[in-house]
Amino acid sequence: MNRIGLIFSSILFALAIASSTLFVVDQRQFGVVFALGQIKEVITEPGLNFKLPPPFQNVSYIDKRLLTLDSTDNEPVLTAEKQRVVIDWYVRWRISEPTEYIRNVGTNEAAGASQLNRVVRNAFQEEINKRTVKELLSVKRDALMQDVKGEVLSQVRGAKPWGVDVIDVRITRVDYVDAITESVYRRMEAERKRVANELRSTGGAEGEKIRADADRQREVTVANAYRDAQKIKGEGDAEAARIYAEAFGRDPQFAQFYRSLDAYKASFSKKSDVMVVDPSSSEFFKALRGAAPAVPVTGKK
Repeated sequence: MNRIGLIFSSILFALAIASSTLFVVDQRQFGVVFALGQIKEVITEPGLNFKLPPPFQNVSYIDKRLLTLDSTDNEPVLTAEKQRVVIDWYVRWRISEPTEYIRNVGTNEAAGASQLNRVVRNAFQEEINKRTVKELLSVKRDALMQDVKGEVLSQVRGAKPWGVDVIDVRITRVDYVDAITESVYRRMEAERKRVANELRSTGGAEGEKIRADADRQREVTVANAYRDAQKIKGEGDAEAARIYAEAFGRDPQFAQFYRSLDAYKASFSKKSDVMVVDPSSSEFFKALRGAAPAVPVTGKK
């Protein structure tokens, strides 16, 4: 029984020793083997690996993926015209040389992020001090980010390289500090109102100009139409007079009678109109009497 327990204990001990000598490196990590506190080996490829059991050798892991560092400091920065602004930024970076990183920065990603945050913040302060707020908000903003990236790369690749690559540096927000934001908004609102009033005044003047031009064109059109109408009417009256004259020349008595009919017709525009006419003095009735057939007269013998 003691022999079985001894064998079982030996097997457990062997398994413990074997497990302490085996380790797996993930494809997203670097595996760093330390021997008595010194870097023994850096494993960059994923897979199963061997090492001596502790305390002779230990292993630690460092992330090899692309990392993001966001700004956490809201301290204002002075621009070239001494305006206090607050910026938000982020940096995309990765660990490229684990040996240099561990020797000069630290054994984890947090150490690199902390030191990189300080370097990026100082670079932004230095570059923003050279530029105005207008330049920060214009196309020169890209040049600012490129200059900051260049300064950060010069720091991390200096006499003691950090073993990191800075892929990108970006500004996500530029704003005034809270103490002057409200006054800036009021000035912006006043400026927008001034521009709006100017546009409304210009539009009103343009509208009056268009309406005046339309009224002038209407008057000209109406005057031309009246002129043409009067011309046509005059031509019609002349033609009518010519026809009347021609008809009067052919049969003056009939023409006079017809014109009398027109005159009487024009006089009775309503059914209630009444006209008192003396038959003995009316040319109309004379014409009627003249048109009546003659009655033969017989005499007595």
